Amino acid sequence: MKQFVLRVVKSRLGVVLLAGLLLLAGAGVAFWPGQDGTRGRLPDSAAGHAMSATPEEWGRHQRDGSALLEDLRAGRVAAAGITGDAVMVSTTGGDRYFVVDSRGAFAQLVVQRAQDPAAARFELAMLPQVTLDSAADRDLARWLDVLRTVFGVALPVALIGLVVWMMRRDVTSIGKLVEKPQGVSFASVIGAGEAKAALSDVVQFLNEPARFAALGARAPRGVLMLGGPGVGKTLLAKALAGEAGVNFIATNGSEFTSKFYGVGVAKVKELFATARRNAPCILFIDEIDGLSKRSPGANAAESEGNRIINQVLVEMDGFAANEGVIVIGATNLADNLDEALLREGRFDRRVDVKLPDVRDRADILRLYAAKLPVAEDVDYDQLARMTTGLAPAALAYIANHAALVAARKDASTVAMEHLMEAVETNRIGEKNGAQRALAPAELHRIAVHEAGHAVVAAALHAGKVEKVTILPRGGALGVTLVTQEEDRVLYPKSFIEARIQMLLAGRGAELLVLDEASSGAAQDLQEASRLALDMVGRFGLSAEGGLFSLAAVPAQHAGSLIGDAVQQANALLVDLQARCDQVLSTHLHALKTLTAELLAQEEVDGSRVEELVFPALRRAA
Repeated sequence: MKQFVLRVVKSRLGVVLLAGLLLLAGAGVAFWPGQDGTRGRLPDSAAGHAMSATPEEWGRHQRDGSALLEDLRAGRVAAAGITGDAVMVSTTGGDRYFVVDSRGAFAQLVVQRAQDPAAARFELAMLPQVTLDSAADRDLARWLDVLRTVFGVALPVALIGLVVWMMRRDVTSIGKLVEKPQGVSFASVIGAGEAKAALSDVVQFLNEPARFAALGARAPRGVLMLGGPGVGKTLLAKALAGEAGVNFIATNGSEFTSKFYGVGVAKVKELFATARRNAPCILFIDEIDGLSKRSPGANAAESEGNRIINQVLVEMDGFAANEGVIVIGATNLADNLDEALLREGRFDRRVDVKLPDVRDRADILRLYAAKLPVAEDVDYDQLARMTTGLAPAALAYIANHAALVAARKDASTVAMEHLMEAVETNRIGEKNGAQRALAPAELHRIAVHEAGHAVVAAALHAGKVEKVTILPRGGALGVTLVTQEEDRVLYPKSFIEARIQMLLAGRGAELLVLDEASSGAAQDLQEASRLALDMVGRFGLSAEGGLFSLAAVPAQHAGSLIGDAVQQANALLVDLQARCDQVLSTHLHALKTLTAELLAQEEVDGSRVEELVFPALRRAA
């Protein structure tokens, strides 16, 4: 307790509280009531002293003005005391009473009577304002008066102290979590091989800064990690600190904003001061794009944002004499960063944290599944193939959701079917039961539509068909789940055309079987149009052989050129639709059979689609 009190006294909050207490004490002394309960000069007469000291003796009885006039005419008044709103009277018979005189009429009459030489003499006293209540009421009134006066001074001081304390707490809260990661290293991060290789020399600098200095080499002051949400940028930064055996300080870009003007700059100073005190260390700023870019505006909020960015730049430039601190910034929106942050001498290096490949996904799934009671027949390689393009965070969600599915079905272990359902939920959404509201004709159209997607995807090898269903999932009335058997970085023209034909196949199947299309192809057309526009506007894969990329056109001039690209993309879509229709006509029997099975079973496995599209393969097997 003693140490806590000393810390409070030494802090800024303690100074504010001490000043407030001194003001309270001064106010109490200045306004503390005297023994007689007055602050004015007491009258000199004996009656006046008595009336001022013990007004309750006269306050017990109140009479009207007629009684006072009667006593004055009869000469029975021994003493009278005039206050601001009453006349206190002592009679020759020993009675004591008061008369209310808010207008001063009775007081004027008493003064005239006292000055009349023909009237009976009596003692007259001019009294300060007194309260004609009981002693307890008078003491209470005194205390209330003191409290009102004291709080009139203390409340503003307390409010000022509270604001100062909140501002100080807002500043000291940032960067206060300094840790030294234990048991976390590059070996703890599955995948991200390129990123770990790029960060290896940072580890060496933190461990042996003198060796680099002897060669005249300067280690990077900042490293910018680029990657989509959930790829593991935070874990990789912590693993870097664990690998080097240094301290780790974590914050994020939004922490620098505050409701108080000027606190954001103070936060930056406090954060970097903390990093220097705990050097060598890794200072990790997640979502660093929260700092944004400088704004040309002149209002307070925009000016504060500019000052925060400037302070970060100043602090990073100050690391020349403070070796052992590396700033790691993480973002998936590098275009939102201020240009001054990205120049050499600040964030010297960029590290791309990529999505895990098929082998890494299988290992990540094994890692999360090891924490669950998983059945022995789980095929992690198949799950990895079905999760192409998913980040580690999404894989963690799949493992957790599989456990929830198993618990929902009262299973004792997490089986392959539970993991498959979790993958489908992640990729195509939850089952929502909306099929009960669909008419038979609508269900038939949905079956035709999804069968068209599946047949063309299998026939053109646009991917592996895992499942076809007419059960609504997420926002879709039906789903054809197509995955890639291997991760791709480069996409040949034939593959993109096959993907576009697969997207157009649902609409094409409706036209072929039902003689008209529906609004259900809206999302398919949007994605197919995007791919077609990329082919002619970015990839140089148009039929006309155009090589000009729209990405090179400034945004303000793009409108004049986009029209030609749209026409070329539409011509490409029309050509691909014709080729898709030919594939559907060739496999019309498979299309109709798959439609019937979907209406009967609601879900059909991808292997059955392969059998229908390639019956020769089935006979050979």
